[in-house]
Amino acid sequence: MPQLFAVIRRRSEAWDFARPMEQQPDWRGHADFMNALLAEGFVRLGGPLEGDREVLLIVRAKDAAEIDRRLAADPWTGRLLETLRIAAWTLRLGAL
Repeated sequence: MPQLFAVIRRRSEAWDFARPMEQQPDWRGHADFMNALLAEGFVRLGGPLEGDREVLLIVRAKDAAEIDRRLAADPWTGRLLETLRIAAWTLRLGAL
């Protein structure tokens, strides 16, 4: 049964910090990929954390291996983003 996970990803050294996210290489491919994961309900919430390096995703998956497998298809994975941590998350307040 799927459960919620918090996923922390980090922008790599290949990230051009002088440019906004929308001007990074293959922005359209990354945005389309993430929007598709959102539309199917795999990604529930996501966005950059304060600062300039980390991104938080809340996903619904059966396990961390599924998350790694799904995010590996992101055009930015391995080039501009790397996964730092995947942790099961128990939502106690609010609802998704």
